Parts: sequence; structure tokens; C-alpha cells
Amino acid sequence: MKRVQFSATYPDRLVHPLHRRVIEPGPVTRAELLTWSPTADATTLFWCDADADATASVVRGVDSLVDSELVEDGEGTYAFLRQDGYEFAPAVLDAIAAARVVFLPPVVFLETGDVRFEAVGETAALGAFRESLADLRDVAIERVREFERSASPSRLTDRQRAALEAAVEAGYYEVPRDGTVADVAAALDCSTSTAGELVRKAEAAVIREFVAAGEQD
Repeated sequence: MKRVQFSATYPDRLVHPLHRRVIEPGPVTRAELLTWSPTADATTLFWCDADADATASVVRGVDSLVDSELVEDGEGTYAFLRQDGYEFAPAVLDAIAAARVVFLPPVVFLETGDVRFEAVGETAALGAFRESLADLRDVAIERVREFERSASPSRLTDRQRAALEAAVEAGYYEVPRDGTVADVAAALDCSTSTAGELVRKAEAAVIREFVAAGEQD
């Protein structure tokens, strides 16, 4: 089983309305679709890298919105949305429905217009899915690795894990150090201050788990 990270750029007619608001100049530069319901009356949990007021302006771009609840978390704002239907273009939903792969959250919407997401499956199925996407948009494979079943260490969030992975790839933990927090920020498409906070929180979580495991030995 392979785990593939894709990056896609939709033509304007296929851009999700919430993503359209992220692309527009403003304080929100990144939105993450963290989880969603498998039902027609969509319930979704988003995260945006801005305060509640800025996030509310992005959420208002969703015409199918029935109700919403916003909660700031220090790094950004969680948006719990209830809709009367998904607003992804039918062609996109058809490609997803026909795919013989599974998708891992989050789906990341960036101000650049790119959408970043991961899929897991057999090599042939992943290749067929990529071809179906290529008929709709520009799509690139950013990373391929073996899929491994493992528990998330240290209760890391997806963003904290991504920050540590980016730090390792950038040489941040090499001796002498080759990479910087700015390199991590560039890999995550976020500000340097946000990248630094993610790395520090992830490091603290890993160290706490390591110490706790030692105390149990």
C-alpha cells in the first residue's frame, strides 16, 4: 500500500466557494478540511489560520451553510459547519466516488490556489486516480511513501507532525544545523511564527511522552 501526497490546481469553474474566499487577498491564507460526514447533508470541520472574524468572512462564501460554530485555538480558528449539501463540483465528486483509494485528512486549501491532500491505495489504483484528476486540473505528486499503520505518537496533531517532518527534511535537527524555522514555514505555507510554535509544541509533546515511557520502565 502506498501513501501519496497530491497537489492540484483547479480551473476556476471547479474551485470550491470556500477556497475561492481563501484565494482572495485577506488574512486567511490556509484552510484545512479536517473531517466530514459521509451524508448528503454535509457536516464538516474546517480550520483556518486566522481569527474568528476573518474565518467567518470565509465561511460566508458557502451558500449551502445552515449553521456554523467558530472556536479560536491560538493558532487559528476551528469552524464547525452544517450544510444542506456539499459544494464541490460534480466532476470532482464523480472522480472521488469512482476512485479505488481512501483519503486521509486534512484537505488543505491554500491562498496560491493549490489544494493539497493524501490518498492511500494500491499503486495501480492511485495511478488511475491521478489520471482522472489530470482530466480536470493540473495535478502533481509531491511525495510517495509506504503506508504504515501506527498510532500518532505524543498526541501530535496533523500540523505538528507535518512541522516535525518538514524540520527533519530541512536539516533543522542536523548537527551542525542546516535548516531553519523559515524553511519549515516555507514547506508548510505558513508564517515563521506559526511554524516555530508548531515545532515547539510538537517537540514538547514528544519529549513528554519519552520521559513518561522511561518512568514506566
